[in-house]
Amino acid sequence: MYAIAVFCGSRPGVREEYMAAADGFGRELAAREITLVYGGGNIGLMGALADGALDLGGQVIGVIPDFLRDREVCHRGLTECVVVDDLFERKAIMIERSDAFVALPGGIGTLDEILEVIAWRQLRQLRQPIGVLNVGGYFDAWLACLRHAADEGFLHHAELEQLIVMRDPADLIDALLEASHT
Repeated sequence: MYAIAVFCGSRPGVREEYMAAADGFGRELAAREITLVYGGGNIGLMGALADGALDLGGQVIGVIPDFLRDREVCHRGLTECVVVDDLFERKAIMIERSDAFVALPGGIGTLDEILEVIAWRQLRQLRQPIGVLNVGGYFDAWLACLRHAADEGFLHHAELEQLIVMRDPADLIDALLEASHT
């Protein structure tokens, strides 16, 4: 089984293209029989992502902390729902059960999650590929900030070069699959 963890917002954002990209990414995963591992909610980008995968019969594993089950409205159609105690356990299970990681647009939680897997890879605690679906240039400023940190000597440019940044869901999944086999 191949599984991709996706970190994304529990809000829809202000542009319709964010929701469309989340839905499209979920559909692309299902079409390729890749399991989606995500935060378990049914609202915002999380909901669109899961619905896209489930609409095509995809396998969807939601990992949600008990205290967020009501706020993020736990998705009822999941293949598997894993209820955990806190955000730390959520990330640990998502990391453990995934062969690659992707960030879609989102807020503080999304940035925290993708930065954590980048940090773990930098420390050589995981080797899985990490991708960013840069919908409408959403991540441009964030990527510029990371490049600035590298320019200032706080991380290596090679770490940033390992990030797979694409604007199209199918292209990103292709690149992640290729990186997984190298």
